Amino acid sequence: MRCPYCGSDDTQVKDSRPSEDNTSIRRRRVCADCGGRFTTFERIQLRELIVLKKSGRRVPFDRDKLMRSVQVALRKRPVDPDRVERMINGVVRQLESSGESEINAEQIGVYVMEALKGLDDVAYVRFASVYRNFREAKDFSAVLDELSSQDLPEDDERD
Repeated sequence: MRCPYCGSDDTQVKDSRPSEDNTSIRRRRVCADCGGRFTTFERIQLRELIVLKKSGRRVPFDRDKLMRSVQVALRKRPVDPDRVERMINGVVRQLESSGESEINAEQIGVYVMEALKGLDDVAYVRFASVYRNFREAKDFSAVLDELSSQDLPEDDERD
C-alpha cells in the first residue's frame, strides 16, 4: 500500500480488525519512511460492475462516487454515519447479487432512493430532485405527497 503522505511503497500494517458490520476489514498502517499513519479498508467485491449511463457510455462502478452522492443528499442531516455506511453496503450488495455485470444508472438510482426513503425523508427528496431531474415546484410537491401518503396509517374497515 502506497503512503498517502510521501508516496513510499514501504508501509506496514499495525492493526487489523473487522468493521462493525463485518463487511470490510479496517487496517491501521504506518509508513517506514516518513512515519505517517493512515487507515485503509478492504471490502469484498463479488463481481466487477459496469454502469450503463443514459448517454450509452459504460463506466466502472465507483462505490466512492455513490457514497459522495448520498452524502450530498444527507448534508446537514442528523443521520449516523454507520447507518449511511450500512445503507451503501446494502445498495452495493443488491447490485452485486442482481446477477448482472452491467447495471443501468437508473436502477442504481432506484435502489438508492428506496434506501434513502427509509433513512431520511429530506435526503430522499434531495436525491429524488436530482435523480428525477425536477424542473418545477410541482415536481417537489408530487414527491412530498407520495411520502405523506405512505406515512398515513391505513383506515381500518369495520362492519
